[in-house]
Amino acid sequence: MNHNTPLPPATPHPPRHLRHLPDAHRRVLTVAQLRAHGVTTADLNEQCRSGGSWQQLLPGVVLLHPGPPTTDERLHAVLMYAARESGPAAPGVPVQPGAGDAHRPPAYREAMITGLAALTLHGFAATPPLLSLDTIDVLVPRLRRLRSTGCATIVRTAVLPDPEEVTGVPVAPVPRAVADAVAGLSDAATVRRLLTEAVRAGHCDPASLVRELHEARLLTRPHVVDAVDLLLAEGRAIAEDRLYAMVRDHGLPDPVWNVDLRLPGGPHIGGVDAYWPEQAVAVELDTRAPREEDDALWSEYVRTRETLERLGITVVHVTPKKLRESPEQQATVVRTALMAAADRDPAAYVVVLPR
Repeated sequence: MNHNTPLPPATPHPPRHLRHLPDAHRRVLTVAQLRAHGVTTADLNEQCRSGGSWQQLLPGVVLLHPGPPTTDERLHAVLMYAARESGPAAPGVPVQPGAGDAHRPPAYREAMITGLAALTLHGFAATPPLLSLDTIDVLVPRLRRLRSTGCATIVRTAVLPDPEEVTGVPVAPVPRAVADAVAGLSDAATVRRLLTEAVRAGHCDPASLVRELHEARLLTRPHVVDAVDLLLAEGRAIAEDRLYAMVRDHGLPDPVWNVDLRLPGGPHIGGVDAYWPEQAVAVELDTRAPREEDDALWSEYVRTRETLERLGITVVHVTPKKLRESPEQQATVVRTALMAAADRDPAAYVVVLPR
């Protein structure tokens, strides 16, 4: 290099009176937060000009360095843009941590990450890495006056669910995040992978997932319905395996599995998943999901239970969620029913047939 060689342009730095702003630990702030730090409109315009030290990442949200935002910065920027104002501050300002909470993330009111980004944060293998997503879905109440812009896609809901915190970020529960992701997908294989992973990896039970798809009015789409049918079949198989494990692991006597019950020479009463003939105790798995025929299906469940109970048969009703989250408690319920059989009047005789 000689004296005639032009020097590379220097990276611009904030003026000295702005050096007190957060370091790399928190390098995304709203305009309102910057003003609270003493940044004037002139300072902001100077730093955000072409070639300046900062950049406006979203309306009212500033990135305090000139390079591309990191994944963490994009997530917090989207949340800052969408969060409900708190107190007298401008819209989009998160609730600020107290003096002793310098290293805690801000609490974002009425805003949470959803869709594919949320599923990636939840640990899904079938979703793309966050850096490869052009936009990030953020869930807000339906009446919020916001528009999708830049890297933020606004998703609205009538009822905002309670968020789950993942790596310091409020994230929609898995069923809601899956529904929001599926709403933007048309590829049947991708939809099937997401639904299957949600259940198979234990993120949620099939009923809660299908309920969200139903409420999002996605069950009219053929590729979603096909994926749901496979999901429910797989979900029932998983629930049956957990029922077998509950009986085995908690020392319950072996029942007869998956049988139909009939009156001698009479009509079919109904099918049950497990039955102890000597004690007249039946276990019925409820793997229903909200579909158009749900009312009729529930009526059939109720009819079968009422008929069995009139015959003196005790029916224990369990759901896949209960088997997954509290198998010991469900085993105790079944054991109690078996032990109580000696104190009940004998049940009517029924014919037990394989289902």
